[in-house]
Amino acid sequence: MPDVQATRTSRRRLAPVIWPMLVVAFVGLLAYGLVLQSPNTTLDDAVQRGERPTAPGASLQSPRLEGAGTSALEDYRGKVVVLNFWASWCAPCEVEAPALQRIHRQLTSTGQGTVLAASYQDAIADSRGFIKRLGLTFPVIRDVDTKLAAEFGTRNLPETFVIDPRGRVVAVSRGQIDDAFLRDAVRRATGGE
Repeated sequence: MPDVQATRTSRRRLAPVIWPMLVVAFVGLLAYGLVLQSPNTTLDDAVQRGERPTAPGASLQSPRLEGAGTSALEDYRGKVVVLNFWASWCAPCEVEAPALQRIHRQLTSTGQGTVLAASYQDAIADSRGFIKRLGLTFPVIRDVDTKLAAEFGTRNLPETFVIDPRGRVVAVSRGQIDDAFLRDAVRRATGGE
């Protein structure tokens, strides 16, 4: 029969070693979880410093909401692109949609660019209904499995990235945009610093 006293003594000796190890493991897991929950703000930081980082995921092909085939950011090289992540279930996305339509009309009428909307975790029928109800005419891609959103660090909606004709991000909005933001961002993207 094992010696009960020896077992208790052995456990008491291990406790000061095991507890710190458990605490370190818990803190490590907590930190890892926070990193996964936090949006990637690398683009935001670079733009705030006045840099123009290359838009990520430019060659990533995404299916078009309407029609056959796919589109990618690189298809619009040489043009300003206002990339907007949205969903039909997002109330701020609906509020900002008219401003996106206005800047889209301006960009296409001058041949300078387009709005490219990327639907985010949205059913095809719901996306189509949203576009039709609001009378939106800009191209829409379906961000299948949110691969493009992940490239931009997008986790919340709406989010907008303005990309210059050379494929560089000049403005970032992690939230609802308005006409003033779009006018200023497009001015910077077209060289009107």
